[in-house]
Amino acid sequence: MSRYTTTPILDTTLPRHYATRIFPVIPTSANDVYIVTTSTERLDKLAVSFYNDAASWWVIAAANGLGKGTLMVPRDTKLRIPDKALIDTTLTQINKTR
Repeated sequence: MSRYTTTPILDTTLPRHYATRIFPVIPTSANDVYIVTTSTERLDKLAVSFYNDAASWWVIAAANGLGKGTLMVPRDTKLRIPDKALIDTTLTQINKTR
């Protein structure tokens, strides 16, 4: 679920500079999972637990308005974990239009 699949590269020298990509609101589904953190969690570790992909941390962050400057999620935070199938479908549709 890479968010850089269709992002234009502005500069090919290293480090690469990507154009800004704004994604739509993460859609809700009856298959979404809701959790409450019992200790401080990291978005990338949650992504591994639910999507088997640490790079998908941004899906959970976008769905919950998190991740602005940190991957840490405080204790007692209610999180919506979007349905993986719906996210895959949404990203496929976005990538087809770009």
